[in-house]
Amino acid sequence: QVQLEESGGGLVQTGGSLRLSCAASGQTFSPFRMAWFRQTPGKEREFVAAIMWEVGRTFYADAAKGRFTISRDAAKNTVLLELNSLKPEDTAVYYCASGPRTFVALDTSRAYDSWGQGTQVTVSS
Repeated sequence: QVQLEESGGGLVQTGGSLRLSCAASGQTFSPFRMAWFRQTPGKEREFVAAIMWEVGRTFYADAAKGRFTISRDAAKNTVLLELNSLKPEDTAVYYCASGPRTFVALDTSRAYDSWGQGTQVTVSS
């Protein structure tokens, strides 16, 4: 069983930056991919970014391209999400997820089988 714990959320002004971290633990942590999603009240969980754990290849939602950067530290079983040039519309709870190799598209929540509890990011205008 994999446990994921996010940290690093908070309140920031428009244009500011945050660094989210997701620490994974568990005896059999060996994901194929990890990702960040976000969710606001009343809306579906939205894909933000993903990274292939072994090769480090990254993928981004259009809203994240050029502003957010996903990376991983395999030695520490940690995935990071750097958030830059933040906008009020980035306000959401950000979730970390890990998933196995699957034919399900990586930008859908069904591709992931472990989730963290989420960390709140609030961007003030």
